[in-house]
Amino acid sequence: MSAPVVVAVIPDSPADLAGLVVGDELVSVNGQAIRDVIQWRVLTDEPEVHLEVARGGLETEIELTKAAGAPLGIEVDAAVFDRVRTCDNHCEFCFIHQLPPGMRRSLSLRDDDYRLSFLYGNFTTLTRFTEADLERVITEGLSPLYVSIHATDPHARTEMLRNPRGATSLRWLRALLDAGVEVHGQIVVCPGVNDGEILEDTLAGVLEEYPQLADVALVPLGVSKYNKEARMRPHTIAEARAVVSSAERWAEVARTVLGRRMIHVADEYYLLAGLPFPSPDAYEGFGMHEDGIGMARAFEAELVGATDEAIGVQPGFFSWVDGAPATGYRAPRWEGGAASADDGGAGSGCGTAAFGSQANEARAPEARPVPSETPVALGASRPTRPNVNSPVGVLTGPLGAQVLEPLLAPLGLNDVRLLVVENRFFGGNVGVTGLMVGEDLIRTLSDEPADHRYLLPDVCLSQGRFLDGLTVEDLPRQVEVVATDGVALRRALHLDERRLAGRHQNQPELIESGQ
Repeated sequence: MSAPVVVAVIPDSPADLAGLVVGDELVSVNGQAIRDVIQWRVLTDEPEVHLEVARGGLETEIELTKAAGAPLGIEVDAAVFDRVRTCDNHCEFCFIHQLPPGMRRSLSLRDDDYRLSFLYGNFTTLTRFTEADLERVITEGLSPLYVSIHATDPHARTEMLRNPRGATSLRWLRALLDAGVEVHGQIVVCPGVNDGEILEDTLAGVLEEYPQLADVALVPLGVSKYNKEARMRPHTIAEARAVVSSAERWAEVARTVLGRRMIHVADEYYLLAGLPFPSPDAYEGFGMHEDGIGMARAFEAELVGATDEAIGVQPGFFSWVDGAPATGYRAPRWEGGAASADDGGAGSGCGTAAFGSQANEARAPEARPVPSETPVALGASRPTRPNVNSPVGVLTGPLGAQVLEPLLAPLGLNDVRLLVVENRFFGGNVGVTGLMVGEDLIRTLSDEPADHRYLLPDVCLSQGRFLDGLTVEDLPRQVEVVATDGVALRRALHLDERRLAGRHQNQPELIESGQ
């Protein structure tokens, strides 16, 4: 077990005042070797904390006194110190096996660790879960957790996971629910594999066997051009419509029986099927926003001014745990925030959602730097710099464009256009905005006017880098990085000011909230 290494110290915090510095290795806390940041938080909640620290090959002891529950004020290099529990499933739908060659090793980490489910909202199949894990979850109150279900039939689930433990590991889901743990479920639907009758059986099984689940998200299979699994393919329109129809029918059953829908379908399915999104109230408070459920309706409300706050939730323990590293989707979207050296250290969790669908693109909204009224302008210095009144190009993926176009078209903004970025890097059916990469953006921007403004949603960045390793400095045009929500876009496009100006001129340039 490796000792956690301090990567940041907050000035004037208890840790700073006690003399802790970046690079210190934390050998023990109150005489105990710590295995993860969960245990770290429990031990450091005490008013008196004894640290054994290794520094420059020498060990020293540091005593801290602070208010009970007050954070020490440091960040460490990993969330788990006793080695991440990696996935031993061999799912043919796993998107990590479909990554292009040469990508960062951290992106290839497949975890199946309940601790990262709790900390970061990663989905786990529970195939490596144990009695000891259950005891710890219950004793320490590690809730909520996120579980990949995929199928409730033992044989179907075993086949999908390519792991004999897939047939029995859902017993842990039953045990978690019996203990009162909040659990969110996910089903990655693979056409010809677990759709049709198997999906019907799964949704019926969820309602019958696991009605205490907080919710269940159905997300579509993501397929890149590097896929080597013969059975894995994108949905047809008819298959997407069948999934939506089945899910909505069972959601109504759930509403009748449980008083809530429980079963929800990713926005991507409605786009694939060419069907309208459900009404906003169908999303029951947008509790699954970060899983790609209701993002479009939430974005609409934000853009038209129905709310001045971005809609979303902050799942898991990481939103307040002191010391947890900013990794993966929790990493700052652009440079300037504290972050660990390895942006993939939290792993990717189970399923295709981490890469192949809208789900998880906003998994940790609290990690983003709060945008100011003016977006952050980034990119190499250019001979011609755009001004605030320049025409605007909004960069987005093909699926994002399907959401944005009908929202922007009625506004009559002749100086605003969508720049749809085709994803040739991943290829396949990958069209989400969060997977836009530098090389595709370079191709899209190269022939665009240099004196225009270009808005880049921050969801495609991690610590200022795209998944292909390029940065905004590599782009041929200066871009303004904006938070990936309708409030940020509304401000970047000055829609409120335009609306006000239109009213003064008796020109209804913009749609009103709720129309």
